[in-house]
Amino acid sequence: MLIHTSIEQKLLHAFQPVFLDVINESHMHSVAPGSESHFKVVIVTPLFDGMRLLQRHRAVNAVVAEELAEKIHALALHTYTPSEWYEYYAEKPPASPKCFGGSKKAEKTAN
Repeated sequence: MLIHTSIEQKLLHAFQPVFLDVINESHMHSVAPGSESHFKVVIVTPLFDGMRLLQRHRAVNAVVAEELAEKIHALALHTYTPSEWYEYYAEKPPASPKCFGGSKKAEKTAN
C-alpha cells in the first residue's frame, strides 16, 4: 500500500474529518522520483475543538506513528477545527515550510 493511502485511511478512521488533504510533497525535495518521504496533511475535524495546537499534532502523530518511524522524513501538519478552517483557510491552505535539507529548485539556482 502507498504511504499516502495509509496515512489517509488512518486519519479518516481516527478523526472523521470534514476536510482532509494528504499531499505528497516529496517532488519538491532532493529525493528520487516517485519517493514518498515528505508529506503535508491538512485536516479539519470537530474533534480538535478545545485542543491546543500541540495536542492536535500529537494526536495526528500518534495515528501515523508507524509511518513516521519507518518511512516519512518530514510531515507538515495543518490542524483546524471547522470554525477555524472556514474563517481562515477554506479557499487556500497554508504552504509548507521549506526543507532544511535543500530543495531541488534551491540547488539549481545556487549553481
